[in-house]
Amino acid sequence: MRFGFDIDDTLINLREHAFHIYNRKLNQTIDLNEFHKLNTLEIHTLYGLSDIEGKEMWNDSLEEIYFTDCAIFSGALDFLKELEQQGHEIFYITARNKAYCRKTKEWMIKQGFPVKDGNFYCGMKDHEKINIIQKLSLDYYFDDKPEVLNTLTDESVSCFVKDQSYNRAMNLPRLVDWSEYHEKLKAKGLK
Repeated sequence: MRFGFDIDDTLINLREHAFHIYNRKLNQTIDLNEFHKLNTLEIHTLYGLSDIEGKEMWNDSLEEIYFTDCAIFSGALDFLKELEQQGHEIFYITARNKAYCRKTKEWMIKQGFPVKDGNFYCGMKDHEKINIIQKLSLDYYFDDKPEVLNTLTDESVSCFVKDQSYNRAMNLPRLVDWSEYHEKLKAKGLK
């Protein structure tokens, strides 16, 4: 089978990682519960930043956000490694800026993700992901962004939304915990 995965906030906890960086950089102590209540992808409003200031803060912090010690969601790495061991094809499809593609791929490999040349797609806009997903004829695709997943509802790929505070209104199969999902797939006979 062919599995496709977004990276940020699907396999790794990027927004929460950025939240902690913002707290430190802005010398604030916003409570984590406030972060978990956000119904938007962007986190800058927690800090009283305008959209322009928020974009500037994000862009100025990208290297630190992307390439430091961002946590992998529990069970995600084990799930992908088992998929690889079982002979399934794994594709990564991320909208990260092209300037970060090589370094992102290297970071993923360093973290232990099974990454094959030719199966790593990076540097497109969210709406362009759909073309890649269609071209790859994926069986399963996992993402956190409603903007991406909503465009795939008429496709043959089985889509799953990685649970985040900003996507709770989506009516798709919801992935809260990678380990739990992995067990469900095994129970259905996916090996």
